[in-house]
Amino acid sequence: MTPPVAATTAVQAFDDIEILDRPGAAPQPARSRDHLRRVPDPEPATSRPDPEGPLWRNGRFETDEWTMTAEDEAVGEGPAILPLERFLAERDGLGHRNAPLGVLVAAGESLSELIPHLTRVTLVVLSFPKFSDGRSMSTARLLRERHGFGGEIRATGDVLIDQMPLMRRCGVDSFDVQNPVTRKQLAAGKWPDVPFYLQPVGSSQQDEVAAGKRPWARRRAEAPRQAAE
Repeated sequence: MTPPVAATTAVQAFDDIEILDRPGAAPQPARSRDHLRRVPDPEPATSRPDPEGPLWRNGRFETDEWTMTAEDEAVGEGPAILPLERFLAERDGLGHRNAPLGVLVAAGESLSELIPHLTRVTLVVLSFPKFSDGRSMSTARLLRERHGFGGEIRATGDVLIDQMPLMRRCGVDSFDVQNPVTRKQLAAGKWPDVPFYLQPVGSSQQDEVAAGKRPWARRRAEAPRQAAE
């Protein structure tokens, strides 16, 4: 009996479709990933632990040093987050600022106009309007894997604990957590890690190795053991 061919796994964001793997299909030439780089957990100089803080970052709740700027508000002197449309409209006039700039990208917004200006952005905030909307996970992967963004990627909106490991695997490294149940679970040290994945990702902040004889299945690599003295 011929074993069934596994379904193709793809990431689709807007007009971009990237085929990640196709088990059972003819081998494809390996693509260079030299443009990818591992991104350490960011820890801005002004961040500090705060059990009541809104951000989950570096394995703890922290204060938020950034200010979300609405369409009709003046941009402050400190680190400021602007909606993507406003950032693009005012980008030339923002060049004199010495403080970091962040951009809020709504689920489904195209990255095409932002890409040429990524070097001016320290933070990209991705909106998750509801738990069933995963478009911003695709956006995070495109930022990390295709465009080599090395700054902070933050999830905001309906951020729930059971999805946070998957968001992190896509390249998200900080979370604006408002859900009270999720906050309670994180404060208690709970993190629902996923030990096995069906596809590798280039943006993962954890090393992965093939699981057994299935090269398309991945598991997190164990930390290297120190040689016995």
